[in-house]
Amino acid sequence: MIGKLFGLARPLIHKLDAESAHRLTIAALAAAPPLRPASDDPALAVEAFGLRFSNPVGLAAGFDKHAEAIDGALGLGFGFVEIGGVTPLPQPGNARPRVFRLPEDEAVINRYGLNSEGMEAVAARLAARRRRGGLVGVNLGANKDSADRSADYAILTRRLAPLADFLTVNVSSPNTPGLRDLQAENALDDLIARVLAARDEASAGGRPTPILLKIAPDLSLPELDGMVGVALKRGIDGMVVSNTTVARPASLRGAAKAETGGLSGKPLFEPSTRLLAQTFLRVEERFPLVGVGGIDSARTAFAKIRAGAALVQFYSALVFKGPGLIGEIKQGLASEVRKAGLPRLDALVGRDAAAIARGETI
Repeated sequence: MIGKLFGLARPLIHKLDAESAHRLTIAALAAAPPLRPASDDPALAVEAFGLRFSNPVGLAAGFDKHAEAIDGALGLGFGFVEIGGVTPLPQPGNARPRVFRLPEDEAVINRYGLNSEGMEAVAARLAARRRRGGLVGVNLGANKDSADRSADYAILTRRLAPLADFLTVNVSSPNTPGLRDLQAENALDDLIARVLAARDEASAGGRPTPILLKIAPDLSLPELDGMVGVALKRGIDGMVVSNTTVARPASLRGAAKAETGGLSGKPLFEPSTRLLAQTFLRVEERFPLVGVGGIDSARTAFAKIRAGAALVQFYSALVFKGPGLIGEIKQGLASEVRKAGLPRLDALVGRDAAAIARGETI
């Protein structure tokens, strides 16, 4: 039913510019009574970061930036939702237009620049819905004009850790000048140390909130080695692979392909999945990974799992295929479990990581 309604509404939605359409979608999800999705197939249950996910399919950060429509999104059938990126102080982000559809490529380019209503507005919304259930993560970013960006992440962690099921340290957005410099090994080591200290302070003897690290798809393998080394040394709980890319594949056909910003959607699938496999091999199963980038079907979601993802997230495919895709992916993943004769999907995590990392067909 949801898929049919989206099919009818899509031509009207796509007559709006991309950002206006997005804001309309958020408003509709926030205003409507949340749906009650059917119970998930037990074969899809995942244990990761000390949390139990009823299914591994999550909504990626960037969709609900200000925590306005969490319950509406969970009602669509996602196993978890990640809101944000959130910055300590409110900031407007870059000037509009800053989001562009590439329909021919099933891709999106955005240069939002971490527009955020700020930490306190998000904290109030998270606190107001805390007892409603559902797993909710928060993507953390730094203010553009901050004199100490590492301190921004610590401030956010201290404030939001008690209100979230997990926090994601996002040092990989391409739309805040200099932010990706925090991916350098020494800078990252200092940042993660400060975040973990803030997390432990906020825990006050309770269960520490899991800390994940989100990386860019444009890393060289030596850069990846450095980041994984810091993650393992500091004992973070997981990594998210990956953010949007600044690369522009020669195959792009959309009229907006020359716009600056991060490219997401179908063209990101192969590079992000190879990076995921390369990360999985380096991590050696010491913590779980979240696979993001170009998921638009059960096949591509399953490829992420075969490459090493315990959980997957998507967002851009919703623009072109609508919310019916969530159920299609879950059904397809459950079918793969039955086909393999296994009790649960997590038994297939990383099955083909070595081959995918070598550049073989995904």
